[in-house]
Amino acid sequence: MTVPIVVMLLVTAQRLSELVIDRRNRIALLAEGAREHGRGHYPVMVLLHVGWLAGLWNAALGGPLWTPGPAGIMPVEPVWLAVLLAMQALRLWVQATLGRRWTTRILVLDGTPPVRTGPYRFTSHPNYLAVAVEIAALPLAFGMAGYALLFSLLNAAMLAVRIRAEDRALGRRQETALRAG
Repeated sequence: MTVPIVVMLLVTAQRLSELVIDRRNRIALLAEGAREHGRGHYPVMVLLHVGWLAGLWNAALGGPLWTPGPAGIMPVEPVWLAVLLAMQALRLWVQATLGRRWTTRILVLDGTPPVRTGPYRFTSHPNYLAVAVEIAALPLAFGMAGYALLFSLLNAAMLAVRIRAEDRALGRRQETALRAG
């Protein structure tokens, strides 16, 4: 098995495990009265991530959309794999910090303040930072700069919508205005 295939298996397994965690946490949060926000953009986000993974699998398997390197071998850049690994650590830190509140959707329990511990001490959206870097780092690890750029731009557009929805749901804009005033 090649390094790109092993990496893709691990990334895919990680994403699938997140869907299992999401389902468990989502069911529990909804049962406690959480409300979902930003439902309209969620299918676009899923499509973006599925498309990103599908294209990377195509490349790792030497599909027709990929121009292989010398002797059909896909390049692997260790520095970008290290960046990807660092982002995995950040994602795990986010999940550990949020615990049962972590989901792939925007679910808010009324009266529950936003988390301000762990990586949230440094930024309001550490998971989106990790995902944004991953979306670029994995294709760059495989020598796919154009692919990294394309999906980074698509992800940035989607995150602009997502972050606005999440900030509204959590009341972050009002908090900022109150602190400034």
